[in-house]
Amino acid sequence: MNWLRCSACKREIGLGAAHWVCSVSTCNRTNTNYKFCSVACWDSHVATLRHRDSWAVEARAPSREQWAREQAGDAPPPTPRPVPAPMIAPRPAMTEAPRRMVAAPAAPAAAPASSQLTLAAADRDMMIVISKLKKYIKDRSGMNCSDSVADVLSDHVRAICDDSIRAAATDERKTVLDRDVPKPRPR
Repeated sequence: MNWLRCSACKREIGLGAAHWVCSVSTCNRTNTNYKFCSVACWDSHVATLRHRDSWAVEARAPSREQWAREQAGDAPPPTPRPVPAPMIAPRPAMTEAPRRMVAAPAAPAAAPASSQLTLAAADRDMMIVISKLKKYIKDRSGMNCSDSVADVLSDHVRAICDDSIRAAATDERKTVLDRDVPKPRPR
């Protein structure tokens, strides 16, 4: 007699047979209740649902007597089994990146020139993908593009980002939203 079907390949899982369940709690709820006949079937499930940290937990299907009691509704509650911890390499200690304050939440949008943001050398990274910029200009107009255009555009992107950060800080948020980004001028 069979117990359930595999959630991936639909093969029968017999009573008392070994099967695998996903370690992610949302996969073990009553409305999903995924059961897999092999680790390969569990692995196909992980690829579909894109779990970040998960593992297959081996379980045993109920015996014929246990299954009959469960179907009758008078089964004792299952005893929770401890889930083994996954074998994950320890992560390096997280060091918080230094934050720079663009504007205080109560500060006006236009700050005096003396308190303008000064960028460190690391903050002068390229903000524009040069190959995509050159391709866009070439496809749009047939013109070539100098490499120095990307530096100027990166400065514009930084200025827009700083304005967006100020708008979010004014609203006392720690997340910059699309509504914080200034709208482009109409052409």
